[in-house]
Amino acid sequence: MDRLVTGIVPPMVTPLSADGAIDRAALAGEVEYLLDRGVHGLCVTGSTGEGHALSDEEVAEVARVVVAAVRGRVPVLGGVIRNSTRTAVRCAQGLRAAGVDALQVTPVHYLFAPDGDATIVYYRTIGAATGLPVYVYNVIPWAAIEPAVLLRLFAEVPAVAGVKQSGGDMHKLADLLAAVDPHHAVLSAVDDLLLPSFVLGAQGAIAAVLTAAPAQAVALWDAVRAGRLDDARRLHATLLALWRALEGPNMPARLKVALELQGRRGGLPAQPQAAVGPAERDTLRRTLGAAGLLRV
Repeated sequence: MDRLVTGIVPPMVTPLSADGAIDRAALAGEVEYLLDRGVHGLCVTGSTGEGHALSDEEVAEVARVVVAAVRGRVPVLGGVIRNSTRTAVRCAQGLRAAGVDALQVTPVHYLFAPDGDATIVYYRTIGAATGLPVYVYNVIPWAAIEPAVLLRLFAEVPAVAGVKQSGGDMHKLADLLAAVDPHHAVLSAVDDLLLPSFVLGAQGAIAAVLTAAPAQAVALWDAVRAGRLDDARRLHATLLALWRALEGPNMPARLKVALELQGRRGGLPAQPQAAVGPAERDTLRRTLGAAGLLRV
């Protein structure tokens, strides 16, 4: 597949049973649901997929199930959320063996964040150890990679294919889009600002709201690319309301309930994440109903 991943790439949830086991059938079913709605790629074991709570073996298992279900129809990105070079390489190698097309890798972020030079070495080491394209997952508030360092990564680390720019900072996203070369992709993870991200030139998105409403997200992407901004604004309003119901410290749990309310099998959140309470569930039900997504 092409080195650059573009378009609408939902980050998949990891369906878990009450004992924490991965529900392979539900995971494969989600692949078909998302592909049937025209998405351009899939991402597993990121923050939405609770990759931080999964062992290396579980991360690889999720990837194997999804890669097998996809059957080469779209690229699959494997998420690496680890806190040392050694553990990140080990996780990434498991993902490579599972057959993913590229990696999505957070910077090291537990308490002591590395400086720019160390960050470059980190990504260079992972790329060299796997031979896969690497997308920098720039999501950690206290270990944010500044645009200048990202541009160094693009220039100095051949494996780095792009960045998933998160954190809600449109200023940094705008700076990146103005400076990036055509050989690297900038993907937006600013769920409530996908419309301006696409208008500014983001080559796609990996964001939780895409998983909740993939058909609407694909329609938004198509509308912007076709210059139909009135349609795009209407779709933006739907996605914005949905994201407001999803966002919060327990977002993966809320997203799994949003899937359940649509007749999809999201499973339970990874412990110790709390289950969604009645008030949150009611809000999600109302919002999904207004968007025409509630299971009847």
